[in-house]
Amino acid sequence: MDAARDDVFIDEISFPATDGYALSGTLFLPRGAKRNAVLINSATAVPRKIYRGFASYLAHRGCAVLTYDYRGIGDSRLPAMVGYNQPKSLVGFKASMSDWAAQDVTAAVSWMRERYTALPLAYVGHSFGGQALGLIANNTDIARAALVAAQAATWRLMTSPEKYRVFAFMNFVGVPLAHAFGYAPGWAGIGEDLPKGVFLQWAEWVSSPRYLFDSKLPALDNFAKFKGELRALCFSDDPWATHPAVALLTEGFTAAKPEVLTVKPSDVGAKAIGHFGFFRPEHRGTLWRGVAEWIQGE
Repeated sequence: MDAARDDVFIDEISFPATDGYALSGTLFLPRGAKRNAVLINSATAVPRKIYRGFASYLAHRGCAVLTYDYRGIGDSRLPAMVGYNQPKSLVGFKASMSDWAAQDVTAAVSWMRERYTALPLAYVGHSFGGQALGLIANNTDIARAALVAAQAATWRLMTSPEKYRVFAFMNFVGVPLAHAFGYAPGWAGIGEDLPKGVFLQWAEWVSSPRYLFDSKLPALDNFAKFKGELRALCFSDDPWATHPAVALLTEGFTAAKPEVLTVKPSDVGAKAIGHFGFFRPEHRGTLWRGVAEWIQGE
């Protein structure tokens, strides 16, 4: 194990997705007793290192925390297992957002549930990470889910003029680039490079009135399986995960009683939060503390 920071042990690990693909992860463990297990699930095109500070904070409070990269992203960009052809780029790399949920998120939940059988398992989902909760068959293993800026990301529910920019970019820039290059290049403004199948499915959902709910995915049936506690945070200055978009996503969890909270930056003494700001260390004593206390039932 690596040296600890803030009384937390940090261990770089690898675990198999449901199809055997090796996913890279980081395990954050408290020095003392473990009270909860927490899985942090990333946003689209966002590497797990973005969540390192929040994961360390949760571990400092007694949580065993796992962050990880979906296939094609960060340290899981390329397969690392013997027997796989290891391409030098994402050209020809087969993956979709529904694959991320079915193969990667599902496996991460199982890995945490099997490793920490005696601890209540909580799920933190940022943006797509929150959407994936409804797509996985084993979401019944999760006691509490905190969704952070997670939404049904149809362009129609974004703020103006951002929604028109997003629609134009996805359809008239991103989709042509993905077809031309064989993957969606991060330099176009999406963050990390994305596998072609991931971006094309994302663009299809964004263009649909009800986002992924308009797809014919059999996995949509899994939304109704989740019966745990569900709290969703949206931020008033987030142009993408607006309150209507967050509400549309949470309405899919028909067997739960979702709680949607809208936070203004001024509520926590901040100038801005937006889609990514929750995970900045400046929110350690406010937003982080609130989510941690809720996860731990305090």
